[in-house]
Amino acid sequence: MLNESKKRGGSRMKTIKARYSKGVIEPLEKIDLEEGKEISVTIINIPSIYGKRDALAASAGGWKGLIDAEELKRNIYNDRLVSTRPEVKL
Repeated sequence: MLNESKKRGGSRMKTIKARYSKGVIEPLEKIDLEEGKEISVTIINIPSIYGKRDALAASAGGWKGLIDAEELKRNIYNDRLVSTRPEVKL
């Protein structure tokens, strides 16, 4: 959630999330403004590159063909066998 306040020349700037539906911009969080206060609105359309898809599902197969998975697993298991702790002396 974007939420940053800045003061600029006596005015406050705040970024909030909102939803546009049927010609109306509806804030998705509480706004501390006087009723009837005139404000400026800047609209930044942030398109979703995956649409409604889950980001994890959209990334499935992204590494295919780039690395040897079996070699990666062998390296991980071999690295786990390396101990950097000093030996305990009793």
